[in-house]
Amino acid sequence: MQLLDVATASADVGASSSRLAKTARIADLLRRAAADGDADQIAVVVSWLSGELPQRQIGVGWAALRSLPPPASDAALTVSEVHARFTEIGQVAGEGSKARRAELVAALFGAATDTEQTFLRRLLSGELRQGALIGVMADAVAKAAAVPAPAVRRAAMLGGALPAVAAAVLTGGEDALHQFTLTVGRPVGPMLAQTAASVSEALDRLGGTGVFEAKLDGARVQIHRSGDTVSIYTRSLDDVTGRLPEVVDAALALPVTELIADAEAIALRADGRPHRFQITASRFGRSVDIAAAAAAQPLSVFVFDLLHVDGTDLLDRPAAERIAVLDALVPDRHRVDRLVTDDPAAAQAFLDATLAAGHEGVMAKSPGALYEAGRRGAGWLKVKPVHTLDLVVLAVEWGSGRRTGKLSNIHLGARDPDSGEFVMLGKTFKGMTDAMLEWQTARFLELADGATDGYVVKVRPEQVVEVAFDGVQTSSRYPGGMALRFARVLRYRDDKSPAEADTLDTVRAFYQRGS
Repeated sequence: MQLLDVATASADVGASSSRLAKTARIADLLRRAAADGDADQIAVVVSWLSGELPQRQIGVGWAALRSLPPPASDAALTVSEVHARFTEIGQVAGEGSKARRAELVAALFGAATDTEQTFLRRLLSGELRQGALIGVMADAVAKAAAVPAPAVRRAAMLGGALPAVAAAVLTGGEDALHQFTLTVGRPVGPMLAQTAASVSEALDRLGGTGVFEAKLDGARVQIHRSGDTVSIYTRSLDDVTGRLPEVVDAALALPVTELIADAEAIALRADGRPHRFQITASRFGRSVDIAAAAAAQPLSVFVFDLLHVDGTDLLDRPAAERIAVLDALVPDRHRVDRLVTDDPAAAQAFLDATLAAGHEGVMAKSPGALYEAGRRGAGWLKVKPVHTLDLVVLAVEWGSGRRTGKLSNIHLGARDPDSGEFVMLGKTFKGMTDAMLEWQTARFLELADGATDGYVVKVRPEQVVEVAFDGVQTSSRYPGGMALRFARVLRYRDDKSPAEADTLDTVRAFYQRGS
């Protein structure tokens, strides 16, 4: 299959607002990929259209894509060839690796047409936003294979990765889905949570009674144990067993032979309060000296759900039953704080106490909720305070897919109280409605400070925007040394001048509080 086929399909999907149209377009592409009989090619296409690389990371980010060669006039690249080139780029290491990687990237892009370059740039920079989310992709795989969508979703849930499921069902038919069962040692897509604005809203949506648990700002991990063998996986299903010896030891200490558990690994201070998230996240780096890091700052592990214990699958059992098994198996020191209540006042007091302890909020769960692996189930709700800042837009990037022709990704800056200049803290494209995109395209073209036909449009720092964010972390990418975590646009503030925007001092205060 040609790369151009995938790039064109991606652009078509991104340009459509119809879920049915997206599904049909992807299904058509997958049928064509399956016609070659190449299971690996199918898996690659599904990964790419989901905005992911099968290789996960290859050392190429947005900074390496700022200067690209002119596009080729004719399409010649195949999916298999590009996949192989990505693998080659990812394996470059040692002295001179940066230059060699740049050469390989330039050669790849030089062989790509304009449409292909756009697709590759978005894919490699993590900004491929054509709307092919996991639900759409699963429906497209089912449509292409002519099998029930629930069967595909269940297999992907238990298999941990839709690309592998797609490859199996499109080459082997519905019977091939039977191989995807809950298996110790094979990671499962984690259950995700929806959001509630308050504990009262959470109780209403859960039917009156909720299981409230402390929401720790650590790293979610999935623990698999079979005898003396333990495997640890991240939320994105990467194997990090060798980087988390404390989690391995905690799993081996449990009185079980087989186990699949959902847990949180987190770095805590001596007083039990959490370190900021980056301290925990640093343990997941590939170049970290694990022994030294574990000795200097050990991680604590807190189990909050069980999917399998000693031959018995639990994910289809109600949460109350899973909790009972968990409490009988896992000691207090490895369990999160929990409150079961139907009283909004008690739930609020639990939230307040959790926040006072330095944690980010609470999870509210239905006692009857099954474990909906790989899905954002209505039985889990997260409740946490929203932090906001009034910042100034410094530049905007042209969008792609449905946002083609719109100015989309905004660069955010805080005011330096000493110099009066604005310092970049990150960028975001989240939270923008269609009406907002229309407005900001016109607005920022008015504020453009220079050329407007490139990828990034610099603007005069005059527009204030209110953003919500989850926290502040250190960053070497931005000149202020800090970056916002999960920033999203709430509204534009025409009632505020740039001089009234929040300062770096305000952002540092959030950072120092661990927010």
